[in-house]
Amino acid sequence: MSAVAPFTIRQAFFKNKLADLSIPALVLAIMAMLVVPLPAVILDLLFTFNLLAGMIVIMVAIKTTRPLEFSSFPSVLLLATTLRLALNVASARVVLVEGHKGADSAGKVIQAFGEFVIHGNYLVGVIIFMILMIINFIVITKGAGRVSEVTARFTLDAMPGKQMAIDADLNSGVLTQEAAKKRREELAQEAEFFGSMDGASKFVRGDAIAGLLILAINIIGGLGIGVGMHGLPFSEAIRIYTLLTIGDGLVAQIPAMFLSLATAIIVTRVTTAQSMTEQAASQLGMPGPLFVSAAILVLFGMIPGMPHVVFIVLGVLTAGLGYKILRREHMGSTAGGVVEQAIAPVQNKELDWGDVDQVDLIGLDIGYGLIPLVNPETGGQLMSRVKGVRKKLSAELGFLVPPVRIRDALNLDPEAYQIVLKGVVRGSGEIKVGRELAISPGKVYGKLEGIATKEAAFGMDAVWIESAQKDYARTLGYTVVDCSTAIATHLNKVLRENAAECMSIDEAQQLIDKLATSSPKLVEDVVPGKLSLGVIARVLQNLLAEEVPIRDMRSIMEALSEESVRTQDPNQLTALVRPKMGRMIVQSLVGPRDTLSVMTLAPSLEKMLHDAVGQNGGAQGIVLEPVFAESLFSALRNSAMTVQDQGHAAVLVVSPPIRSWISKMARYRVGNLVVLSYSEIPDDQEIKVIFNVELEAKS
Repeated sequence: MSAVAPFTIRQAFFKNKLADLSIPALVLAIMAMLVVPLPAVILDLLFTFNLLAGMIVIMVAIKTTRPLEFSSFPSVLLLATTLRLALNVASARVVLVEGHKGADSAGKVIQAFGEFVIHGNYLVGVIIFMILMIINFIVITKGAGRVSEVTARFTLDAMPGKQMAIDADLNSGVLTQEAAKKRREELAQEAEFFGSMDGASKFVRGDAIAGLLILAINIIGGLGIGVGMHGLPFSEAIRIYTLLTIGDGLVAQIPAMFLSLATAIIVTRVTTAQSMTEQAASQLGMPGPLFVSAAILVLFGMIPGMPHVVFIVLGVLTAGLGYKILRREHMGSTAGGVVEQAIAPVQNKELDWGDVDQVDLIGLDIGYGLIPLVNPETGGQLMSRVKGVRKKLSAELGFLVPPVRIRDALNLDPEAYQIVLKGVVRGSGEIKVGRELAISPGKVYGKLEGIATKEAAFGMDAVWIESAQKDYARTLGYTVVDCSTAIATHLNKVLRENAAECMSIDEAQQLIDKLATSSPKLVEDVVPGKLSLGVIARVLQNLLAEEVPIRDMRSIMEALSEESVRTQDPNQLTALVRPKMGRMIVQSLVGPRDTLSVMTLAPSLEKMLHDAVGQNGGAQGIVLEPVFAESLFSALRNSAMTVQDQGHAAVLVVSPPIRSWISKMARYRVGNLVVLSYSEIPDDQEIKVIFNVELEAKS
């Protein structure tokens, strides 16, 4: 074992080194062909190798099922084109120097293509060569370039949607971080390809033009050298040099046509983490194309007039290489048979709970017309705006707002969007991409030309205007925002109003864990000895539902610890916690030294509500006669509007037993009305009663 291991390591080392040196060696050989004269035998071998390389490339292109499987194609095309041009230079040197000696002076391959393929008629050779050039240059190359251009346009337009889909799958847990990273790399590789493909098509186009120029130079130069320097008759010189030049051109242009066809087939070129040597070694080493190319090469070698030895030897070597690769793949597939048998039952398994997708907690569905707002490369700022909304709300509310999943929805109109919470649409609107939204604050000094609309967040009158009108609209008193800001403002309002739905037991646990780092004894005293995690989460949800921030978790937990001996009911605990947070609640309405202007209920009205609470066993089960309830909330709405018109916040102060019920009902039927109890106002807070709510007298 010890004797075999060093040999195996040494063999692998030299194998890797030879593979790494193959491409540099080819580049050096190409450079040498441009300078060093080559004998005719070497030219035969190189021309045959060039023909073989072209066949292998097109066979791989045909067999490839996914474009990314042949990502090294443009690099291979560049080297193959350079090799062919270097061969043209080397053969042109031999034709001009040795051409006077006869048709076989430039090698058997050029002679075979010059005499057998075109039957020794140089006029036929010129025509065939021109036809091949037209097919290659005008039909195949130009068509491939156009296909690449059109495909690139659609691919780049679809990139934002694909990126959003990846982000959405990542946020929902469908993809892991590694899988999402791989898909993003593949998407970037597809986009990067088309710039390279444009250059790749120009390689072939430039090669075709160079072939025409080399043809003219060889014929004109050969005639001058043959007649002027070697004294050949004009007819003999034009026959020899034309046949040699045409043979040289045909033996180079047939592989060029193979590569042109491969260029049209392959529509993707990407940049990966692998080197070009590794890509070419793994992608060109496919046994199927090697066997087909070897068979074609052997058949060429059997045709009378062809150089039998070179064609047949290279064909047999290629077949042997393909057999070696096939045998190695067979051994690998045998070893992987057990794995395939283990995978088969998984593919045929029944559905389980893992196949059921969970709804997103927060989602933002947009029509395809709004996709540019999401893509930063096109100037889209919606992603950063949404992140800013989450950051601002998290700081104000006191807990981390969950991520917002943005995705394109085909069922929406192109300019529409929907804000979704737990699978339910909670807000929607329409956006005019490329325009600005001018919002009327109530009093403006002129009209704007544009598309009249309603601002989605607050229902205010607004106008979609051109960007050039933005400054003018501001001078008239309008508030002007861009499309991303309009959506973010609506999202901020919906999340703030429904913050309680974003708070779950998991978020409550994270808040408690964070508090435990600074107040471990407090947390240990409350959870789980006195209160369960579910009860604490419900209290936090109740506070958020009444727009009370939960930033001061220490005070909340201290209040829960103190009041837990009296009740375990979350609603009653919420009412008992609120007075501990009275100063924070009041300061969200007025400054720390400002007077709090409030409304109160008429004594008779408040007594009626107290009696209703006593009869129904608590504020949570209070039931009012419908006509009386409608009169009550109508009076509250009118009173709130009167106070707001005076420039004050609508704040109603009532006794503690009825506060929670009035607050809950007013939230849905009155609007912007804050309901406080007398116990929630700090002792040092100055208050001023500015309105007394009374029921309208019955006629």
